[in-house]
Amino acid sequence: MRLIFMGTPQFALPSLERLADSSHQVLAVVTRPDRPRGRGLKKSPPPVKLLAVSRGLPVLQPENLKDKEFIDRLSEYRADLFVVVAFRILPQEVVTMPPRGTIDVHPSMLPRYRGAAPIQWAIINGENRTGVSVFFIGGKIDAGDIIRQRAVDIDPDETAGDLSRKLAGVSAEVLLEIIDEMDRGEVATVSQEGVEPSPAPKITRQHGQIRWDRTARELKNLIRGLNPWPGAYTSFAGKTIKVYRAELAGPSPDGAAPGEITSSDARTGLVVNTADGQLSLTEVQLEGKRRMSSVEFLRGFRLQAGDRFEV
Repeated sequence: MRLIFMGTPQFALPSLERLADSSHQVLAVVTRPDRPRGRGLKKSPPPVKLLAVSRGLPVLQPENLKDKEFIDRLSEYRADLFVVVAFRILPQEVVTMPPRGTIDVHPSMLPRYRGAAPIQWAIINGENRTGVSVFFIGGKIDAGDIIRQRAVDIDPDETAGDLSRKLAGVSAEVLLEIIDEMDRGEVATVSQEGVEPSPAPKITRQHGQIRWDRTARELKNLIRGLNPWPGAYTSFAGKTIKVYRAELAGPSPDGAAPGEITSSDARTGLVVNTADGQLSLTEVQLEGKRRMSSVEFLRGFRLQAGDRFEV
């Protein structure tokens, strides 16, 4: 089958690799334009472009997906199918262009966690299972007919970054299976109509604020779900401290308030009280510094038992 692949971030790489190595023909890759990054604001290509160039695949980088020149160029390829993995919202004239349609990969068991951040919200909400869904793009976002889903367990200490890598690999496997079956005319679909969806809105930095009057497990899930970006954070003496990993650390000591530091030494690291128990902060980052263990952090930033983070 003749394909055009559309994607941008690291998550899309296993799918593009698998399709480029398959019997199907990837005619071109569509990704976002290069963007300035770093202190020097040097233009940096997206991950999908780097892979496509290394494979000798033509790359299209439109600023505007409705631009006539881009639409005309896309139609010249006469692709059978468009494959979308972590890309922008497509205009209808692009979605309906290929005769076999446009399929998309979403890292959740739709209609659960429709939206921009399904991986993060599944972890934040304490789910122990999620998955990937491949569906035909329709009129509403993430609401098209489902071709296939595959469930995946979420490990208790898995971060959003860990889970994203796992689901990226699963997505690549499922995509190739489906496209092989489409080539043989064997694909069936299931409608999402009639099932109440759950939202997965865009994550912002404000979601990362740790409120110590929540339970220890809720906070551990928040920290996991926002690792690597944007990172959960707390404050002390006007300094912001990001927390990337934490462990449950037993019941609250008598009289300890939420946000109160209950232990702070080279043996235990940094332990903080919550609404219903203690949380050991195992990996942290002081603003302007690198990520490090809390034991290493305490060598350079003095915190004592009885000090309290802002609630």
